[in-house]
Amino acid sequence: MSQQLPEEWFVRDERVNAGIAWTITAVLAAIAVAAFLGGLLAMTAVAAVATFVAVVPPAVARTWRRTVSWPLLLVAAVPLAFGTGRPGFFGGVVVGVSVATLALLVVVALQLVTSVRMTPGFAIVFVVIATLATAGFWAVGSAASAVLFETAFVETNDQLMVVFTAAAVAGVGAGLLFRWYFRRLLARDGERAAEDPEATA
Repeated sequence: MSQQLPEEWFVRDERVNAGIAWTITAVLAAIAVAAFLGGLLAMTAVAAVATFVAVVPPAVARTWRRTVSWPLLLVAAVPLAFGTGRPGFFGGVVVGVSVATLALLVVVALQLVTSVRMTPGFAIVFVVIATLATAGFWAVGSAASAVLFETAFVETNDQLMVVFTAAAVAGVGAGLLFRWYFRRLLARDGERAAEDPEATA
């Protein structure tokens, strides 16, 4: 996996996809504003980042139809549905996979708006590290919200360790899943190039 992570693996130019993606984006933006007003710092950040990765492709392409694939965007929004103060290993893994998906979409957004370029292999490493880092950010942000605004937070260190362990399992699991998926896509692109060299030129 030595070539650059292709944008077309994640971005679509279709009316139906765009309509659903923009609906999710509007919900994400509303959640970001509501979370900010409610003092939920961690949720605000996740919603803001998800909104950012959603609007980058159409902004760069200057067409409302070129948007992130809506299922990926929906998976990335799962932490906002679960909330930020619910300890539990299974819930933590689900949220962790969603954060990993969001990290992958951040990679795509960075490649669209900056000179940063990542190979699929490096993107996988970035996803794993970003998932673990987000768990730490969540802990710090939620703790700050609990102190400043009396919002919910884990009650014991054991619960906090469950959150971190779930994030580690989810990050590594998602990384392995993405690796398998990228290999399939690279193999498919290689077959297409072999059949029609001008198709991928």
